[in-house]
Amino acid sequence: MIFIGYKSLAKCPSKKGRKSGIFVLILVNFKILQDAFFLGFSPYLCPLKFKTLAPKFSKETYLYWYELMLLLRRFEEKTGQLYGMQKIRGFCHLYIGQEALAAGCMTATNPDDKFITAYRDHGLAIAKGITSNSCMAELYGKATGCSKGKGGSMHFFGLKENFFGGHGIVGAQIGTGAGLAFAERYRGTNNVVLCFFGDGAARQGMLHETFNMAMLWDLPIVFICENNHYAMGTSVARTSKTLDIYKTADAYEMPSDTIDGMSPEEVHNGVLRAVNRAREKGGPTLLEIKTYRYKGHSMSDPQKYRTKEELEEYKDRDPIDHVLRVLQTEYKVTDEEIEVIIERVKKEVEDSVTFAEESPWPDESELLKDVYIQQDYPFIMD
Repeated sequence: MIFIGYKSLAKCPSKKGRKSGIFVLILVNFKILQDAFFLGFSPYLCPLKFKTLAPKFSKETYLYWYELMLLLRRFEEKTGQLYGMQKIRGFCHLYIGQEALAAGCMTATNPDDKFITAYRDHGLAIAKGITSNSCMAELYGKATGCSKGKGGSMHFFGLKENFFGGHGIVGAQIGTGAGLAFAERYRGTNNVVLCFFGDGAARQGMLHETFNMAMLWDLPIVFICENNHYAMGTSVARTSKTLDIYKTADAYEMPSDTIDGMSPEEVHNGVLRAVNRAREKGGPTLLEIKTYRYKGHSMSDPQKYRTKEELEEYKDRDPIDHVLRVLQTEYKVTDEEIEVIIERVKKEVEDSVTFAEESPWPDESELLKDVYIQQDYPFIMD
């Protein structure tokens, strides 16, 4: 057995009026963790679902973060390569640089919690548990894809994984996310919804209508603005007088916070505060998580709105490199152990490409399916 020290939850994630926590000890069966992480470890099945804030994270947590973030990075790099080879068509938005956000959110939530996001959805979908195979097949438009090949890059979906998209209309998922949260409250569950949107969507009217209703009904939802600073290609400073997006919540007396999105530790603790508050019937929270995408908005973006120097500054803070340094310096993880993870991730990505290449195209009979769930819908005419 090993001892891990954690602080208890602060009641309110807002910067105003946070309460101090108490120190508790958690007993962890190291054998169980060792089996989970070193004998066929899958980054989708993280057993470390602590409900308290962590002043220091365990070796196993960092191993989980490292493998998950590396998988997301390599999957997206391969996606970009395949797009250039015209294996993948249509719109495509890569998550490279934003992996710490997905990693921290995963360790701060439970499998039954719902995720819903915009069209930069590959990273969150894989983190939530949709397999690399079905994600790559969806990018190829194959029948074995997570949306049967009908959604493509922007419309990943996984019902059993509690991943609800993947939405192409800017800001549309904000209202849908509140609807998911309303359903959880109506059913009397203890689940929370994480609703992700970009800084560009923060200017949509849907956000304000939803914030008002979510606060009125105390919905169990965490609104997460993935602020990568440039929306489609225009900086926040050129589109809003309010540069701190988290302050938008003040008009609705909604707790809010701003978080360093290049740090999985900060993301974990910030999201956990908000998630625990929602579970305690404390209502919604807005988190502005400041991150950075290394690639363009989409594959056709020339990125003339930012400097190469700025990009390199963020790469110097790369979350994967940071976690690797912690593993090597603080936990003395060997190069051989890291190489095992690297090879495992490499194989998974390669296998996903093979799976997508060998998968069949959707049958013509699928064309009108999944449009309406009601088979005898009366307004469909031949």
